[in-house]
This record gives sequence, C-alpha cells and structure tokens, in this order.
Amino acid sequence: MFPLKDDIPVRRLPIVTIGLIAASVAVFAWQVGWSGSFMGSVMSLGLVPADLLAASPLGALPPVQTIFTSMFAHGSLLHLGSNMLFLWIFGNNVEDAMGRWRFVVFYLMCGVGAAAAQIASDPTSTIPMVGASGAIGGVLGAYLLLYPRARVLALVPILIFVRLIWIPAVVFLGLWFLFQIVGGLGSVGGSGGVAFWAHVGGFVAGFILVKPFVGDDWPATRPTWSRSW
Repeated sequence: MFPLKDDIPVRRLPIVTIGLIAASVAVFAWQVGWSGSFMGSVMSLGLVPADLLAASPLGALPPVQTIFTSMFAHGSLLHLGSNMLFLWIFGNNVEDAMGRWRFVVFYLMCGVGAAAAQIASDPTSTIPMVGASGAIGGVLGAYLLLYPRARVLALVPILIFVRLIWIPAVVFLGLWFLFQIVGGLGSVGGSGGVAFWAHVGGFVAGFILVKPFVGDDWPATRPTWSRSW
C-alpha cells in the first residue's frame, strides 16, 4: 500500500513539517554533490551501532552526533521521496495537534528512540543507518492515536491491478506496523537494507509520547464528526 493523502484538514500552515522536508532535501543534495563518493557521505552522516557503542569514530563525525545527522541523510532518491511523502501526509496533522516547537522536539525524540531500537537489535553492526523513517515512524504512531477515524487514500495492488482505495487510518497504520515487525523478525539482527527495528522503535516512541506532547489540547485534536467506512 502506498499512501497519497489523508482526509484530515489542517488548521494552520505546517511550517515545521515543510522545514523538515526541506532540510532532508538539502542534506541529500549535499550528499549528491559531495566531493567524495555518495557512499562516503552515508558513512559520514550515518549511524553505525558498533561505532557508537565503541566510542571510536570510524566516520568524520563524533558517533553521538550521527544519531541526529542520520535522520536527515538518505541512501537514494527513492528512499528520500517515499519518506518525505509519508512525513507530509501524516506530519502536518500531528504538528497541527502538538504545535510547532513541541513537534520539533517530538520528532527528534522519536528519531532517538528509533536509533536505540536499531542499535539494540544489532549492537555490533557496522552498517550505517540513514533515513528519516524512524522518526517518521514516531509520527505514524502519534497519528494513529490522534486520528484513528481518519482515512488514507492509498494505491493498493490487487492481483495484477492497482486500485485507489480509501482505507481507515487504524487499518493502514496497523498493517504498516505489522509489516515492520515481520520484516525485522525475518532479517538477521534487524540488519540489511531496511532498518525495520528502527521503524518499530520510532512508532512505539511516538505512540507513547504523543499524549504528553499534545497536553491539554488532546481532546481538540480528535475529529468530532461521524463517518462511515
């Protein structure tokens, strides 16, 4: 399933969401134009679990700093594009519910939670982890709790055809989370091409943190109209 949009309107311009997208695009442009190889930029900005735990940097940045730089670096244009689409669809509503500054802190904390989960899954890994998907997983966890009755328009493959279908957010996000767990269990130590456990860790962090970050605005963030699926 590939999301295209949701049906929850925003009350104000999602400046932070736009800024996070712009920052990720700018970092990727820097990666492409870097004087060294593209893989060199990944090694420089990416989070390497073994490097972080050993506190003996292999890359150009201190290991702790890569927890944050890795959230804005990506491994390919497709990787960047898919992450930014998810961030735009779901992030604008979560930002709307939390407020801009709280959303910034929330996003970064979810990214830290995602990094912790990935490190725990394979602490000796020397594969650099890059991408915003862990932090975005936190956004998805928050969205699920805030807007369970929302709907997501998604491209859904059915046999040899692809259909546009409105799917309840609780179903779409629940399946997304399940796929991450299955992917993580099917990989060795969660390593490989996709950091599944980072997605899981970010989602769980977002689900847990959303209520404290929304605070007294919690009831106002929920849709008040009824809808049949």
